[in-house]
Amino acid sequence: MNKKCTVCHLANFANAAVCVRCGGMLGKTETIPANSRFLNSALIKRASVCLAVIMAALIGFYASLVFSAAPLSSDERQTIDMAIEILADKGFADEVFLLRRLAVFRANDNWLNASVAKENAYAATNFPFGIVTIYPDFFTYPVDLNEQAAILLHESKHLQGKDEKEAYEFVWKNRERIGWTSDDYSSSPIWQNVRKQTREMSPETFVCDVNPYNDCTEKYR
Repeated sequence: MNKKCTVCHLANFANAAVCVRCGGMLGKTETIPANSRFLNSALIKRASVCLAVIMAALIGFYASLVFSAAPLSSDERQTIDMAIEILADKGFADEVFLLRRLAVFRANDNWLNASVAKENAYAATNFPFGIVTIYPDFFTYPVDLNEQAAILLHESKHLQGKDEKEAYEFVWKNRERIGWTSDDYSSSPIWQNVRKQTREMSPETFVCDVNPYNDCTEKYR
């Protein structure tokens, strides 16, 4: 609330008796509205610019990850598709949706993966960008598509934002759904490596003394 001088039109404080500019007598107090339209438009404009800059940065970052790595060959992509089809046939609907619709498969490390030291791996996922790197070992060591499907099932959990412990647990507890059993695969390097990693990540799963390898998920025979 302010008093506006009727002579020079200066806005004075509400408790002023005379105008500080011209000395004229001030009348009653009145409301002088701020230019809210201008303020709102300026605020919206700044917010829009900031949002556009952030979106452009994210798109640029994503593009740099994709294009700094090589795409899969047509034969490699066909192998991936067949392994995903196994998961689809076994009812992993959510995981298959992510692998088919969200994942962008690449054949080697992008610049971000290459900057991080890591052990030998079959695949790796950049969350939340959905970039799945398929390393040459993926096509070399698995004995068949079932084992490759198990690896992709692991990566699908990373696409959901799950950590290594959750991914290993999920695959190990659901391995029989994809036909990946100890009867047929216990001598496979992939089987032995995944079992070892799962035991390290989830030791509480391997505390059943009556089962082989103390594996609580393995049916006693």
